[in-house]
Order: sequence, then structure tokens, then C-alpha cells
Amino acid sequence: MDRIGSSNVTTAPRLGLSDPIFTGGPTEFDMIKSRELEKFLADAGLYESQEEAIRREEVLGRLDQIVKIWVKNITRAKGFNEQLVQEASAKIFTFGSYRLGVHGPGADIDTMCVGPRHATRDEDFFGELYRMLAEMPEIQELHPVPDAHVPVLKFKFSGVSIDLLYANVALWAIPEDLDISQDSILQNLDEQTVRSLNGCRVTDQILRLVPNIQNFRTTLRCMRFWAKRRGVYSNVIGFLGGINWALLVARICQLYPNALPSMLVSRFFRVYNLWRWPNPVMLCPIQEGSLGLPVWDPRKNFRDRQHLMPIITPAYPCMNSSYNVSTSTLRVMMEEFRRGNEICETMEKNNAGWMTVFEPFPFFEAYKNYLQIDIAAENDHDLRKWKGWIESRLRQLTLKIERDTNSMLQCHPYPSEFSDPSKPFHYYHFMGLRRKKGANAQEGEQFDIRLTVEEFKHSVCMYQLWSPGMWIHIHHVRRKNIPDFVFPGGVRPPQAMNPGGETLPRAKRKSNSGCMDAAVNGTKRKHDEVDLGTNSKEDCCQAAETDDSRVCIETRAKERFEALVKDVSNSAAFPENPLCYGLEVEESVSCSQPGGPSSSESVSPKTGEEKLVTEQPCGPVFGHRSPSKELDELENDMGLTNQVQSSVGDTNVSPMLCLTSEQEVTATTTGKGVSSSSKFLQNGGLEELEPMELTGLVSNVASTSPSVAPRKPLIRMNFTSLAKATGSSA
Repeated sequence: MDRIGSSNVTTAPRLGLSDPIFTGGPTEFDMIKSRELEKFLADAGLYESQEEAIRREEVLGRLDQIVKIWVKNITRAKGFNEQLVQEASAKIFTFGSYRLGVHGPGADIDTMCVGPRHATRDEDFFGELYRMLAEMPEIQELHPVPDAHVPVLKFKFSGVSIDLLYANVALWAIPEDLDISQDSILQNLDEQTVRSLNGCRVTDQILRLVPNIQNFRTTLRCMRFWAKRRGVYSNVIGFLGGINWALLVARICQLYPNALPSMLVSRFFRVYNLWRWPNPVMLCPIQEGSLGLPVWDPRKNFRDRQHLMPIITPAYPCMNSSYNVSTSTLRVMMEEFRRGNEICETMEKNNAGWMTVFEPFPFFEAYKNYLQIDIAAENDHDLRKWKGWIESRLRQLTLKIERDTNSMLQCHPYPSEFSDPSKPFHYYHFMGLRRKKGANAQEGEQFDIRLTVEEFKHSVCMYQLWSPGMWIHIHHVRRKNIPDFVFPGGVRPPQAMNPGGETLPRAKRKSNSGCMDAAVNGTKRKHDEVDLGTNSKEDCCQAAETDDSRVCIETRAKERFEALVKDVSNSAAFPENPLCYGLEVEESVSCSQPGGPSSSESVSPKTGEEKLVTEQPCGPVFGHRSPSKELDELENDMGLTNQVQSSVGDTNVSPMLCLTSEQEVTATTTGKGVSSSSKFLQNGGLEELEPMELTGLVSNVASTSPSVAPRKPLIRMNFTSLAKATGSSA
């Protein structure tokens, strides 16, 4: 278990782009809450046993021996003299959570093999080394991914999961004391090798740029656990991955260099709840370097200007590690930051405990409508390849939906996959759907995403390693029809009912339950705003004698803190970049609760209800529908017909989704309808799409496109007022 660290308050050097917000030392309250936090993390099973730690070290040692033998073998096979054969060597480096010291039981180890210049990636690493590993009985589930953004070999070594990258540098022999932190190691390397090396270089640089490594590790372990519980831990589908969370936590450690983990967690939520995205988070200034490698710079690069949540790596060449974030996923994360900040503020008043912070996100209660993505293959080997490919493309589905609806339809992809025990070689993914908060709910307005879905399916079916039996199907499912196997134990939790027989919203259920952790007995928070004689930039205020004066002081302190965070955020902005002022993203991201039963999108049983109808039109449908037909469909409640897809891209029945709202929302803008799937240039997110994915739909005459079937599944979202549809007043 990590021990609570300390640092020298007076001699700690400045780290980061700006001065710290607060340099005071911990209070008694901080030390108590930090001990509680570490106990909570230990009880949650986040620390590996000593036996497992020893086994990991043994596996790494054995892997290092294997790559050294491999390099000597290929050196001899290529005809080099015996002296060079004896000098030839390779070395294993670690990075990621293992190198940072925040890995948990059963976690994989991110490793990189550095080899000499004559040991190539394609022929030798994915060829000879792959064959060597495949012949070893202790190696299981060996899976090469040579076409990945960062090529990798995945396997289990004596039960320990390994991700192995490769970098052949411009050296004939690899010394044991090789320092890969030097920029000179990047000379004459291709982009894939630079990306492979950057994992280790970034990890080591993070550890150099934090004021207290132990406090950083405990806080990062906490935030990783929180992100997984709240469903926002996944770089591949558009949230943040391990390196992203590490950089965010490291910046908070720089701003509070002497704080303990409990305060760092609290300030993490407070700072990023106020952060003015897309201002970047950076641990150090961006270095141009002397090798001419491209670095993140929105002043020069158009693609960099499209990034919504830039988190910049500190090692040359500095890059944005969070380019996968979309408008929808940024909205979800901002809502989670706000929630975490509210709970931590309550905790400082001894009214909440750590269990409340880490409560799992109720994904299948938060939305009324979902997209269900079914993935299947004929055997385990094909399923592993097919599932990995689909998961790497799911982010594109979110971007395409945002593009084709002008970001009016928001998606919440869930990071985890699910399996049905009764269906082998079958996996499921889900996305929550809702209309953007504050959007105008015009009568009969439709979100037609059937062409978007077909385009996505067509793009993923261009998988080069596709084989018969690989299958994908996407359809709409309502909350009440979510399959039971997604719930713990396969049992759907019962919905609480009020005395009138109506379903009790989750928010009301939670408000009636008390906090799960007991507060600290009688311990009062010593606010870090109190002047302790240190170099503090937070507002210095003393406790007031009356409630009114205390509220006034707290309000001024909060306003000053918000101004400080604004200054810190702007310190990383590029003046020439018009996006670095938080305006565009603030308009598109709403820090509001997900559209669950307690949100403003909920529909009163007295005024409207969700209904689903099924139809199968021959072409795309846009515009408005007659109120009488809308009402008929709402009354019939036909539901979603079960669908069976015989092959990839073939669909028999087309679902249409209709959502109703209790009343019309006042329009903030006029004349902006929902764009059709043929309008590709409406959203900057288009830059994130691969070129081959932009060859599908070019006009509304979709039936003439050779890449899309004439009859397509219809998934439409209608937002209408039931009162308006019936001609009566609400």
C-alpha cells in the first residue's frame, strides 16, 4: 500500500506552467481523510499481493532473456560475424500503470522491447519473435496487432497479461544502461517507432514532474478506480485512458504540491469542473525540439484545432493524448466532474464518505433509449480479432451520429462489453441516447440515423482479416427491454414504487438513503483558505461568527478560486488559437445530469409516454410527420420487433424510435433543422474520420449508392409534444 508522503513546504521547486494555487501543508482533517481513503482503496482490492508482485518480476526477467536470445538468433541468421552476434542485445522497458506504480491485481504489464537497427518490426518482431513465443508452452493467447496505431504483441506469460511494443533504434548494440529519455534516441526513426518509445518517455517524464511521487500514486490509483466505476475509463471509445488520467492528476499535484491524496482528489474535481476546455492541460512547456518531429500546435495544425479536450504529453514530441474525445463523451465527463465536486464539498462538511464518490454509474437507468451493438463470430480466435476491431471503431459511430445530427443527438457509449451465457462467441455493447439539453423539440422533428448506422457497418465490414461468421448488428432498445444478462447476476433490479403505484425516480430514491460511510467524529475541516503563512493564492479567510458573514466569505472565496482556475487554464492557451477560450465547447457541453428518470427529459404519465413503432420505408425520411399519425403510433405502443440478421449488413426489420417531451422547449435558435446523413461538412468532427469512411453517402438518393443496400434500417428519434399532437393544451 502506498504510504502518505510529505514534501518540503519551503524548498519544493515550482513545477508546471504556473505557480501553485496553494502551497500549505496538510491539516489534521486531511490526514484523517487520506488514511480513510487508503483503507478504502485497500478494501476494494486495488493492491496486488507480494506473491503476485514477485511473479510479475520473474515474468519480466524471463521475457528480457527471450528477447536477448531472439536478437542473437536473427543477427546470426542475417550473416553478421560472431563478434556482432555476441554483442547483439535487446532490452525490456516497462511503462503505463506498472511503471507508474498504480497497477492492480491481474492488470496487464505494458512493456517495450528496444532492439538494434537490423532487427526489423515486420519481418523479425512480428515474424521470428512471434514464432518463438508461439512454441513456448507458458505463452497463451498470443495475438499480434501489427496494423494498430502502435503495433503490439498481446499474450499471457505464465498467466500474466503482457502488451509488448517494439522499437528498433539507430544502434548496432543495445547497452543495459540505455537512456531513452534523451531526444537523440529518436533520430532517424519512423512514426510507429517514435510512438512506441513515447510510452516509456512520457511515463518517466511524469514521475519527474510531480512534487511527491507517493501522493501522486495514491491519488492516481483513486482516480483510475473512480473513472472505471463511473464508466469514463476508455480511451478507445472516446473517454480517457490510463495516461490521460495520469496527466490530469499530475497537473493537480503541481498546483497543490504539499497536499495529501484526500485534498488532491477534492481539488481534482474542483479544478476540472471549472476548466475552460479546450484550453490544454500541460505539465511543462511544449518543446519544439531539434529533430523536426511534429508537435501539438493548434496555431499551425488544423487537426489540432479540432481537439475538444487536449491533454498534452510532456515528452518530445509533445502530442495530444486525448484526441479521441468527442462532444458527447466530453459532456459525460464534465457531468461526472461536477458530481464529484459536489460530493467532495459535502464530504468537507462531514456529510458524505468515500463510498459515495465511488458509487457505480447506473448506466441502464440513466437513459430511456439505447443502441445495442451485437458482435459475433464462429470461434474464439475469430471473435477476439473481430471484437478488437469493432471496439476500435465504436468511437467513429459516436462521431458519425454527432456529425449527421449537428450534435443534437448525444451518445453515451459504455466502456464495458457484455456477454449472454446462452450465446457463445457473442458480445454486446450499448450506447445511451438522448437529445441535447436545451434543444428545440419541434413537432415531428426527426433524427434519422439509419444511414449513419449503415455507413458505420459498411466501414467496419471492410476489415481486412474478415472471415465468414464475423457478424455485427445494431438496433435500438428501450430501457425496459434491456436484456437481463447486463445486470449483476443476470437479475434486473426492481424499480421502487411510490404509494400511487408510479415508478420512483432514481434521484428521489437516492435522496432518501443516507451516506454509506460514517463521518469523522467531531472533526472540523480546517479550510485551506486559511492563511498559514505560506505562499497561497487561494482566498485567505477566517471563520465567521454568523451564517450570513460565513456565506459571504465562502462566496468570495469561491469566486476567487474560480478566477484562479481560469488563470491557470488560460496560462496554457495559445493566443492565436480562437478555440482556446472555452467558448465553443461551453456551448456544446452541458453540465447536467444524464437524461434518466429524474431529468427534464422524463415524461409524466399524464402527458406523454415513450412509444416505439416499426416500419420499413424504402428511402431516408426527413422532415415532419402528421400529428394524427404520431398520436396513433403513441397509442399503439407496438414496441420493437425482434430482429434476426442473417449476414453482415442485412437487416429484415427497421426500428424507429420516438421520444416525446412533456412540453415544447423554447427555441434558442431558429431555422436549424436536423441535417441529413449526406451533409458531411457540418461538423468539425469530420476530421477524425478515416478517408475510407467518407466514401459512402454523398447524396439523399441513397438507394443508388453501391456501398449501401437499397433498403436500410430506420432508427429515427422524434421529439414532439403530445399536447400539440392532440391539439389540446398541456
